[in-house]
Amino acid sequence: MAKKIKTKIKLQVSAGKATPAPPVGTALGPHGLNIMEFVNAFNEKTREMGDTIIPVEVTVYEDRTFTFITKVPPASELIRKALGIPKGSSIPHKEKVGKLTLDQLRQIAEQKMPDLNTDDIEQAMRVIAGTAESMGVDIEK
Repeated sequence: MAKKIKTKIKLQVSAGKATPAPPVGTALGPHGLNIMEFVNAFNEKTREMGDTIIPVEVTVYEDRTFTFITKVPPASELIRKALGIPKGSSIPHKEKVGKLTLDQLRQIAEQKMPDLNTDDIEQAMRVIAGTAESMGVDIEK
C-alpha cells in the first residue's frame, strides 16, 4: 500500500549548500522531518551544480519520511548565468543590463522545458523572453 502524503513543500536552495538553518529548517522542522537527512541527501545530489539556485519539491509522508525531486533552476538564474551578470535591472524598462541572442534564448528554453507547461519550443522561448524583459534584458531580433 502506498504511503499517505501529509504535505508538499517547495523550496529554493543553493546547490550543494543546504543547511539546517532557514529556509530549510523552518520549512521542514514543523513536519517532524530529520532535517540533516534532507540536507545531506540534497547536498549530495546537487554538489556538481556549482552555486546555482535549485528549486526542490519535498513530499512529506504521514510516517515522517520524505522524498524530494529537484527541478531546473529558475529562468532568471539561467539568464543571469548566460549573460554573466550579477543580477537583473532594478528599473527594467529604463536600464538594460544585457542582451540575449536567439541561440541563448533557445538553449535556456530547452533546458527549462521540463518545468514549463508547454511542449512547443517557440512558446517556451516566449516565456523565457518575458522573464528576460522583466529583468531588463533585451532579446536580439
